[in-house]
Amino acid sequence: MVLGLAGCSGLNVGGSAPGGPAATPPNAQAAPGAGTTIGTGSVKIALLLPLSASGPASGTATSLRNAAEMAMAEFQGPDLTILVKDDGGTTEGAQAATQAALQEGAELILGPLLAESVRGAAAVARPAGKPIMAYSTDVSVATRGVYLMSITPQATVERIVQYAAQQGKRSYAAFVPNSAFGQVVQGAFQEAVSRSGGRVVAIETFPLEPAGVTAAAAKLAGIANQIDAIFVPDPYDGAAIRALSAAGIDTRRVQVLGVSTWVGNRGAAQAAPTAVYAAPDGAGFQSFAGRYRARFGQDPTRIASLTYDSVSLVAALVRTQGTQRFSESVLTNDSGFNGVDGLFRFRADGTPQRGLAVIQAGGRVVSPAPRSFGGGS
Repeated sequence: MVLGLAGCSGLNVGGSAPGGPAATPPNAQAAPGAGTTIGTGSVKIALLLPLSASGPASGTATSLRNAAEMAMAEFQGPDLTILVKDDGGTTEGAQAATQAALQEGAELILGPLLAESVRGAAAVARPAGKPIMAYSTDVSVATRGVYLMSITPQATVERIVQYAAQQGKRSYAAFVPNSAFGQVVQGAFQEAVSRSGGRVVAIETFPLEPAGVTAAAAKLAGIANQIDAIFVPDPYDGAAIRALSAAGIDTRRVQVLGVSTWVGNRGAAQAAPTAVYAAPDGAGFQSFAGRYRARFGQDPTRIASLTYDSVSLVAALVRTQGTQRFSESVLTNDSGFNGVDGLFRFRADGTPQRGLAVIQAGGRVVSPAPRSFGGGS
């Protein structure tokens, strides 16, 4: 059975309860800091976030902390105490924060957010036999006992190629940015096509400067009649797709496959209205965001749902799974869990599998997210 988290189908564990954590008044900011706690339950877990990091990471961390507080308030009487720890966004900071959390009795670690911090936390938590549910999208940090909550590039690419194969697409090309992200999604694309039984005819990279996209696109024009789908993780608001069209590739005949960063991207929709990408269908997050705004007076960061779901999941496991609550067999069960962003489960190697929808660039869902996982992970 799929375990439904707060506000989702299945086992409903949502809703505030008398005696639960007090609500933060609208417009109030959660107080960041290494010594704060959320809840007063008997089971202790830790939440590691880069609260004092420079740049946008600290703002993201505050939003994630708020989401944890909100999850606790909306769960019926969670038997949890969350030890909020500042990892500073560094390997060393995460090691110190994890060590402190374990000394205070934490049975599980939520976070960290940044890959280098996940590595630091894992170096302490794994030898102690304590699992981690991290928010990084870097699958290289996933391993047995270190599970990623995130919606990874690999998961979205796998889903969109699966959809293309179901539509009869067999011959593919890719037009990817010359960047670290481009390298990640290119590798995921090649693996997904191979698993689907298709073939990759050509891969072309384009520079990060938009002016160089046109010349790179022209190199693919010669193989346009050999492909029926092209993968374009376009970071330029549709510029890469427009360059392909200008080079002679008919994006009405050749199915354009994109990435989840296209959500709300009008440029991609205008450049190729029939292009598709994989992402959560958005309904769950819209509901979550509305409740978050009512509580905190501002919009949540997009990944705040990861913290909300992880806290809700942990609270549900504490209630239903007894002393086995954080065991590997429970955390990696084949049925998975249902949260704000839909269905998800953890593979034994720590990587996540997500039940994603396929969405046309204009926003129309063309293939709904699955309601259950078929087979093993």
